[in-house]
Amino acid sequence: MRNINAYLKQLNQDTFTSLRVRNYRLYYLGQIISTSGTFMQSVAQAWLVLNLTHSGTALGIAAALQYVPILFFGPYGGVIADRVSRRKILFFTQSAAGILALTLGLLVLSNLVQVWMVYILAFSLGVVNVFDNPTRQTFYMELVGPENIRNAVTLYSTLVNLARIIGPAIAAGVIAVLGLAPCFIINGVSYIAVIIMLAMIRPGELILTPPALAAKGQLREGFAYVFTSPVLAPVLLMMAIIGTLTFEFQVSLPLIAQSTFNGDAGSYAFLTASMGVGAAVGGLFFASRKGSALPKLVSAAFLFGAAVTAASFMPSLLLTGLALVFVGICSINFSSLGNSTLQLSSSPQMRGRVMSFWSVAFLGSTTIGGPLVGWFAGAAGARWGLALGGFAALLASAVGAYTLRRPRPR
Repeated sequence: MRNINAYLKQLNQDTFTSLRVRNYRLYYLGQIISTSGTFMQSVAQAWLVLNLTHSGTALGIAAALQYVPILFFGPYGGVIADRVSRRKILFFTQSAAGILALTLGLLVLSNLVQVWMVYILAFSLGVVNVFDNPTRQTFYMELVGPENIRNAVTLYSTLVNLARIIGPAIAAGVIAVLGLAPCFIINGVSYIAVIIMLAMIRPGELILTPPALAAKGQLREGFAYVFTSPVLAPVLLMMAIIGTLTFEFQVSLPLIAQSTFNGDAGSYAFLTASMGVGAAVGGLFFASRKGSALPKLVSAAFLFGAAVTAASFMPSLLLTGLALVFVGICSINFSSLGNSTLQLSSSPQMRGRVMSFWSVAFLGSTTIGGPLVGWFAGAAGARWGLALGGFAALLASAVGAYTLRRPRPR
């Protein structure tokens, strides 16, 4: 009994290691509030586009436009993240994202909103994320250092997925009682929490890397660094495949809820929350795990693909939600492993550029995958739109396994 208690105590300490760091704890608290608002907006925006157009393709376009800037300009955002104070960049990007959310909320509240306005605001948020994503990813290293980076990334991913439960649940109630507009307004106000916590962070306790001096060819240098690496290149290729077709749940799940099960916003919120429950449970489990390696990532991609494929063919809304719990568990394992592998395998002076490629592969690829999954689901059925993502993850696993078998230069 004493050994069991000691083990559980150690497991608890290992799971929440990063939260013992004051700066990370403050940042984490701000993100809990803001990310819940983000998922409220995600549900509301998907339902808004469907109400305005009744089109899966339009839903895919709205999702894709948010990531077009990342696809084309994401690496440049990584260059800026390597040059400029990351805390200062986050002050700017989080403020801009809040203003965009409030703008959309006021348009919906005044009944002036049209789908092209949603498209423009989604694109504008994508421009903000060009700089926000690589900065935010590398900011974890400044907060906790390399020894705790996987724990910090996993705990943050757990937070995101808890917000995926809380946000849609609140959104479903708000939409039912007050309509769509308050979801956007609440999200806009929630960014104030992040800004306050960033202001409270102690700069002297950050683990800073000397910024890269501005010079010509830094973007080209980043490309060369990534594509000649025996670790970084395979990880990013796997993420590009999965990011393009598997992580399109903001397109496939609303269509499953509406078309397959004749549901409403509450049905979509239930599916999203189910995946969030799994990811939260998985995050708490994987947060105590140490180390990152390509073989582990290959296995994680295979399990992720198998879980998504199984979920796509469940016969009822309840069983689909149950299967999505396992999807959530597998998704957080894959994403946290991939993220930490990249950060630990890249040099400090190149980390911003490396993580900008992660943003391109993870988010920018939605530009291609969002409309494609929406079109495919419209042509073949919503179930096949989700299944396409499962097959893609299995393909990514096969690609990763192939790279492991190739002989590497000494």
